[in-house]
Amino acid sequence: MKSYPIAKSRRVRCTPYTSRIENQGVTAYTVYNHMLLPAAFGSLEESCDHLKKNVQVWDVSAERQVEISGNDAAKLVQLMTCRDLSNSKIGRCYYCPIIDENGNLVNDPVILKLAEDRWWISIADSDVIFFAKGLASGNKFNVKIFEPNVDILAIQGPKSFDLMEKIFGKEIKELKFFGFDYYDFEGVKHLIARSGWSKQGGFEIYVENTKSGLDLYDQLFALGKEFNVKAGCPNLIERIESGLLSYGNDFDNNDNPFECGFEKYVNLESDIDFLGKEKLKKIQKNGIKRKLMGVQIDISKINLTKSLNIKDEKGNLIGDLRSACYSPHFKKSIGIAMINEPYCKASATGLLEIDGNLIAVKVCDLPFI
Repeated sequence: MKSYPIAKSRRVRCTPYTSRIENQGVTAYTVYNHMLLPAAFGSLEESCDHLKKNVQVWDVSAERQVEISGNDAAKLVQLMTCRDLSNSKIGRCYYCPIIDENGNLVNDPVILKLAEDRWWISIADSDVIFFAKGLASGNKFNVKIFEPNVDILAIQGPKSFDLMEKIFGKEIKELKFFGFDYYDFEGVKHLIARSGWSKQGGFEIYVENTKSGLDLYDQLFALGKEFNVKAGCPNLIERIESGLLSYGNDFDNNDNPFECGFEKYVNLESDIDFLGKEKLKKIQKNGIKRKLMGVQIDISKINLTKSLNIKDEKGNLIGDLRSACYSPHFKKSIGIAMINEPYCKASATGLLEIDGNLIAVKVCDLPFI
């Protein structure tokens, strides 16, 4: 398939690190929150193997923040998510599906509680800021909503802990998963969270001081040579193997949290008020008719750019394949698909048409690893 370059513009923004990653060999971009997000540094298979064994520095500036502050900040944040945040603590990150009035998903961000009246919503790829502003205006909330100047660097992989210790000291290893704190780098404080969009472990540095962030970027590579550090990015193979879902790919605003396996983040018994609560109660009572599942695909190479229908031998629709890749670990192609009842159970089988050929598909549970 022929590739075409992305035209950079004010509408599709570069990041502070774009020139550096281009010198380091980025081979593909995608657009995420109207910003460039590196999508590949050469072979996905080689990058995946390196990520699982070493450490990578990711430019994930496209993971934008929506800051909500003011007297009604907590009330607005709670209105947006089905997760009960009434007992949330300052210094913690919370995975929080954002829901609309129909109970469908708007986004699945990580929310950081900076203070009782100040929150960051670290968003996936959709315009949450306008959703938040609409709710604030309609409810006459006393809040300030804007996109702060924050460009995230993710340090991921099993050797990320040793690399971060060299720069920030031993205390960085004491940070608990989904916790965050401020750490000094050459006189500048950086918010660092124990988080990241991989299952290999690591940290996310929320860079507010751009000059310091560039110096830190260079220092990560200077001190990371002994750990075989490389520039990287969220890896399609690793995230599918790990069952990490992608908003806009695996699910979108046509899907609800029960269909996507987010049950533990839906707190319907709580007294909290959030958008779509009554709709979700009905969905829970009636049960879902489809579910995101893993699939094993009997093909050695796959390049998915759109959803593909999965059917049974009689031509009945089983579901649709939404993400897929070849996994060197499993030595076969795997994917994430929305599977209809009564097929959404491990061991169900179907057929996928690719390039005029019928390919066998087997449904399985997530995650693969």
